[in-house]
Parts: sequence; C-alpha cells; structure tokens
Amino acid sequence: MFKRIHFATILILITMTCALASLFEFRNKVLESKLPLVAIASYGPHSSLDAAIRGTKDELRDLGFIEGQNIRYEISNASFDPALIPQVITTLKSHHPKVMVILNTPVAQFAKTAVHDIPIVCSVITDPVEAGLLKTSNQPEGNITVSSDRQDLTILLQFAKKLIPQAKRVGLLYATAESNDLALVKMMQAAAAKLHMEVIAIPVDQARDVHIRMQEFKGKADFIYVGSSGPIQPTLPTIAAEAKKMGIPVFNLNQEAVKEGIALASFGVDYDMVGRNAGKLAARLLNGEDIRKLTPLYPTQAEHHGFINKHVAEEFSINIPEGLKNVEIVN
Repeated sequence: MFKRIHFATILILITMTCALASLFEFRNKVLESKLPLVAIASYGPHSSLDAAIRGTKDELRDLGFIEGQNIRYEISNASFDPALIPQVITTLKSHHPKVMVILNTPVAQFAKTAVHDIPIVCSVITDPVEAGLLKTSNQPEGNITVSSDRQDLTILLQFAKKLIPQAKRVGLLYATAESNDLALVKMMQAAAAKLHMEVIAIPVDQARDVHIRMQEFKGKADFIYVGSSGPIQPTLPTIAAEAKKMGIPVFNLNQEAVKEGIALASFGVDYDMVGRNAGKLAARLLNGEDIRKLTPLYPTQAEHHGFINKHVAEEFSINIPEGLKNVEIVN
C-alpha cells in the first residue's frame, strides 16, 4: 500500500516538474518573441556571405546586443535563386523587424523596391551607386545605408604582379544581369589602366555557361580573377579546373578557396570586417539613430589581406617573394 502511494507521489512530482519546465520554456519563448528583431537576408550560402553574417552578429554582440537577452535574429537566404528573393524579403518584412540587413546586390535591389518603412543596412555591395541603391556613394538614401565590400583593385593587381611579374592581361568573367559585376568590370579596367594592363572581360548569361566561356581565355589571359559575383563565385571550382588545363593561375576574392587549394591566391577585403561594419550601422539604428545620419562604410586599405597557396604556386612554377606585407602563406 505504502509503495503504491510512494510511487504515485513520485509520478505526480515528475508530472508537475515537466509541466513547470514546459511552462518556463513557453514563457521564455514568449519573452524572446518580444525582443527587437534583426532580420538578415542573404543571396545564398557562401563563405564570404557567411563570414559577413558572423561579423554582423559578433559586432552587435560586442556593442551590447546579446542574442536571446535584448535582441533576436531571423536569417534567411534565396539559395542563389532570383525567383526566391521576393519570398525571402516578404516573409522577413512580415515579421516586423527593427532593422533589416540585406546581403548582396540582387537581394538589396529587390528590398529597396519592397521595403520602405524599415531601416535597411545593405551589406556586401561592391558599388551601391551602380547598383541603384544610393545616389551618391557617401550618403544614405531613403531608408537605406550600406556596408560595402568594395575592394581596392589596384592593390590586388600590384599583388598579382609580385607573384607573376610578366602579367599584363587579367581575365574576368562577369554575369551580364548583375550590376555588381558590371561595376567590377569598370573598376578593374580603371585599376588595370594605372598599371598598363589589359582586362579580358568575358560575359556570362547563365552559370551553366561558365565551362564554355572559360575557353575564351586560352592564350589571352595571364591570370584570372574571380570576384564577389553571386552567379559566378559558386562556379569557382569549374573556373579553377578549366584554368589549370590552360596553365592560367586563378586569384579569388577571399581566402577560403586559397586555403582549399582551388585558387593560387587572394588579396581582398576581410568579409568579417564588412559584416562588422554592417553591425556598427545596425547597432546605431537599434539605438534609435536616424538612418539619414548613417554614412555608408567602405573597407580601408588595412582591411585588405592576402593569402597564397604554396602548393598551387609550386604547380605553376611561381616563386613567392619574401617580405610581402599583410600576406599569409598556406599549404
């Protein structure tokens, strides 16, 4: 009899404990749902974009915005499918975020047309004026300000010539439908002209055409550069494989492909810092500042960093000079 009563008591206690735990969990979820929301929309999963998102969250944390305590996030991406962009933006907008952080040009361009009553920080944007997001590069526009990933291409080309002194022609694939890519071509041409170099720019209508378009570089390019293009960057392994067959080294925008032995080298913007700049702007908005006072941010020369893959350099019989500043050698 006493055993039955003891067992029943334990069962009741367990039930009450579970009920209280569920109640606390529900309470915490309700409280968390009332925290200010930062909505982050990205074009798709990629090392550069992922690093920028991490940088944004890290900067906000360092400025006192702790996830689950005084802020919450909702992150979504379009899987590099332009048709999914409206759905991503519309869904995030419907959740009434305090701030929206939008990564990459196609997503930002749609957000500009669809979101007018929420402050937007556009991140990983090469040329916000060319993209139609801003009228002037150093002034916010409407409800939009920018954390740009605009690279100093003159520094990149100078770096490339240290590895390949005889280089005079840089190959560049660009997506015809993306303003970011058109801006990159113009900036590369301007930088190349300073160093008496030539840009071999090959247009790509669709990512599946990269394999074919790469053949146009044969005998025409001394190295190929792959930038932040949404359509082109995911095809980097194909670009590198085709370039290797033609004996053409590849320089990439960021270091991940260099570390993986896909590209020879990179000398570009630190995307964690691009994200941190976006976080700085978002923090000011969360603190109640007027977006019209938030000057767009661009990477400084100190925020450029180089990487060289030693093994790939050996494959192309490239000697790595000593004393390169802000450059890391990886195997």
